Amino acid sequence: MEYNDVISYINSIERFGSRPGLVRVQNLLRRLGNPEKNLKVIHVAGTNGKGSVSTMISYILEKSGYDVGMYTSPHLENYNERIKINNKDISDEEFATAGEKIIKACQKCVENNEEHPTVFEFLTAMALLYFDEQSVDFVVLEVGLGGRYDATNVIENPLLSVITSISMDHMDVLGDSIESIAFEKAGIIKKNCSTVLFFPNNKVYNIIKSVCESLNSQLYYVSDMHIQNVRHSIEGITFSINTDFYSYKDLKVSLIGEHQIYNTALVLLAVEVLRNKGIEISEENVRIGLEECYWPGRLEIVGKNPLILLDGAHNEEGALALAKAFEQYFHDQNITLLIGVLKDKPYELMLKQLLPYASKVVLTEPNSSRKLPIDELEKTAVKYSSYIYQNADIAQAYELALKLTNEKDVLCCAGSLYLIGEIKKMIKKRS
Repeated sequence: MEYNDVISYINSIERFGSRPGLVRVQNLLRRLGNPEKNLKVIHVAGTNGKGSVSTMISYILEKSGYDVGMYTSPHLENYNERIKINNKDISDEEFATAGEKIIKACQKCVENNEEHPTVFEFLTAMALLYFDEQSVDFVVLEVGLGGRYDATNVIENPLLSVITSISMDHMDVLGDSIESIAFEKAGIIKKNCSTVLFFPNNKVYNIIKSVCESLNSQLYYVSDMHIQNVRHSIEGITFSINTDFYSYKDLKVSLIGEHQIYNTALVLLAVEVLRNKGIEISEENVRIGLEECYWPGRLEIVGKNPLILLDGAHNEEGALALAKAFEQYFHDQNITLLIGVLKDKPYELMLKQLLPYASKVVLTEPNSSRKLPIDELEKTAVKYSSYIYQNADIAQAYELALKLTNEKDVLCCAGSLYLIGEIKKMIKKRS
């Protein structure tokens, strides 16, 4: 079976959509010999920061001499991006080989009158099988949605559960309160396994603490951190940090945005817990991993003159982080904002955060069935900006935004990872 055959099959099962529950993926993995049981997994859940945290942990472990599998979602340009070993995408040939095995197992499920797995379940099983066959030392596994009923939660005995920042998102699935969302994320916590938590608010902390106590999971979090000598540039962040668990002076992180300081603090705590479990990770390798790590589509600079910034800010917290980045890095430059959003996101809150920083706004539509129509987006956008342009075609909208941006200024593309993925493809073709 060829790569395109597997992609065609994946596209054909899109109609099954996203359905909570673990039975389908458990049936699928059983037919593959339960590869997940052979893996040492660092399981990462949360609302924002999952990808950045997963990437930093993966880079640090790789620089420490380990072979590290990483599974993330969604992808920007192609499915291969979701499955990496040592931060290199799975090849088309390996994708086809693993995908053919998953297809055969899916067909056996159907023959046995079991539900066909969803696309995410298919890809999760593929990643776990591939990592097992490649005998990686560790797997950094990012939750897709929620935690409790996410396909990745087939992991029964993780090395470590990591919970990043929790905020309001996917309320139609996870609940309409921060407590209910925290409870869903806490589903990755397992009996007698350690848990690391992002600096919590009390409501989140109380939920996570209660779940940890019920499962005898050791809970780690930093409630008191001292951050000093912070220096921001578009090449990264340098800062010193001191907590009860660790201390680093003049740490350099390649990812930009103030929120990455706190994501890094969580990663450093995870590193300490892994060290306590006997995993050798030197300070030098921590520093190298953080300085070299790369996470596309999140405050990613892809061009200069004008400076072109891509950020998949797709909820209120993400928009707030991007707004802070505008203040920190581009306060003395004009910003053209190209934005397209999904209709099930809190787009009014996002526009309220971002549009006041933009001298010009170009509206478009992401390449998704969940897109918010441009006319609906405009009705909200006019509340926060008087300089609005629109074009539903992403390529034409991008060209328009470029023309509106002077060489010394900034073009920021944001609002949806579907949009960012399309723009990355266009930029590659242009170059």
